Amino acid sequence: MAENRASGYVEGVPCWVDAQLPDVAAGRRFYGELFEWSFEERADGSGEWAYLDGEPVAALTHKADGRLPTAWTVYFATPDAEALGRRIRGAGGQLVSAPMPAGALGTAALAADPEGAVFGLWEAGTHQGFGKRHVPGSFVWAQLYARDTEAANAFYGGLFTDALFGQDAEPDFGRAPITDLFPERMPPHFLVHFRVEDCADALATVSRLGGRVQADPFVTSYGTVAVGTDDQGAPFALLQR
Repeated sequence: MAENRASGYVEGVPCWVDAQLPDVAAGRRFYGELFEWSFEERADGSGEWAYLDGEPVAALTHKADGRLPTAWTVYFATPDAEALGRRIRGAGGQLVSAPMPAGALGTAALAADPEGAVFGLWEAGTHQGFGKRHVPGSFVWAQLYARDTEAANAFYGGLFTDALFGQDAEPDFGRAPITDLFPERMPPHFLVHFRVEDCADALATVSRLGGRVQADPFVTSYGTVAVGTDDQGAPFALLQR
């Protein structure tokens, strides 16, 4: 998809990402240098929004509970979070947190698929989601690592549309077996990908900023990918196209 500020996203399209971090200021320093993001503090004190060329691309939020993982979460658009939550439960998933209004911005919820992979739901109000995506420094892909990929296809395809997993013209959501990249003991999860001009250069910056390399660049059907963590342990991927 070309550079854009979207007026809205159809149900099932990844429309937002956020990172739950112990130290938002440290996250601002790390991602600000890595992706050339600028930041604006949220009025409610919950964290900061990240901007690329003046357009919103992500959020860094304070991790409220130390028992929760330090992680990036992908949010899927929906016109009705309550109704989608009911469909998720009916399909064997669960709601981790019930839909909750975020002021006039919209309504958010967290859910998990039948294997336990956590993802977000976003019912837009004034905040539609990404102002930019698919350009360097912004979200470009969400990969689900699952133990049973056929069951994942059935679950997400039933919730959303066959456009998922690469059936539409410009997919930005895929799936793969956990053992393709991670040890089998790793729980099922989503891995958020950010687009970069050069994976190797970006990975070197990750290391210089105190992050860690989990996987050196490798070739996939959707581009060259590298995986790392930030300096607080949140995993993410870099995608070169």
